[in-house]
Amino acid sequence: MGTLNLEGVSFHYPGRGETVLDKVTFVIPAGGIFGLLGPNGAGKTTLISILAGQLRGATGSIRAGDEPLEALRRRRPHGLGLVPQDYAFYPMLTCAENLRFFGAVQGLGGARLKDRIAAAARFARIESALARRAGRLSGGLKRRLNLAIGLLAEPEILLLDEPTVGVDPQSRAFLLESIRSLAGAGRTIVYTSHYMEEVEAICDQVAIIDHGRVLVSGALSEVIRDGSGLQELFMQLTHRSLRD
Repeated sequence: MGTLNLEGVSFHYPGRGETVLDKVTFVIPAGGIFGLLGPNGAGKTTLISILAGQLRGATGSIRAGDEPLEALRRRRPHGLGLVPQDYAFYPMLTCAENLRFFGAVQGLGGARLKDRIAAAARFARIESALARRAGRLSGGLKRRLNLAIGLLAEPEILLLDEPTVGVDPQSRAFLLESIRSLAGAGRTIVYTSHYMEEVEAICDQVAIIDHGRVLVSGALSEVIRDGSGLQELFMQLTHRSLRD
C-alpha cells in the first residue's frame, strides 16, 4: 500500500467559519509507527476521521502510494482500519458476537470469518473472554476487543486513536507490544496518544499539530536530536501541555 502522503490538507465544518485543519502536510512512511500529537482541539481526531473516510469535504491531497486514498478505499474498502478512542462495540453482546457482527460488516463470512475471529482474538489475548458480555469487561479487555475488531479484515494501514486510555499498566504494556509487532509485520500505524512516554517508546516518526497546523514532523530521532525530549519540545512549540 505504500507511504501515505498528505499535502495541503485543509478542513472546516459546514456552517462554522473556523478552520480545523490548515494546509496539513507530512509523509507517513510505510511499515512504521507514526505518532500524531497535539493538545485537545488541535485537529488530531478530525484528521484521523478524514483518513478513515468518516469525514468528507477536505481539500488538498492524500495519496496512498501511487494512488489517491479514495481510489484505494474503492479498490479495497477495508485496507485501512480504525481503532477509535471510544469503544466501538455493543456492550450487550458477547465478545464473540461482536467479532462476528463486525467481521460481517467488514465483508467477511464463512470459514474466512471464523479464521479471522480466531486469529484476532488470539492476537489480542481475549480468547478466554469470548463468551463474556463486552460491557462487563475490564478497561484493558475492552481496549483489546477494540483492537481485535480493528484487525479483523487485516488492514495494511491501522489508525489508532488513544488506544491505551483508561487501562492498567499491564494492559498498557501488552497493547504497546502488540502495536510494535503489527508494525514489525509490515503494517503502517498512525498513533495518537496523550502519553508522551508511549510515543517516545514506540514511534519512528512524529508530527506535532496545534490549531490545525503542523508545527514539526519527521523522524523522532531528528525531531528531538538536541536531547531535550519530546515533552519539552512539545511545550516549546505549543506553549501548553499535551493534556490542555
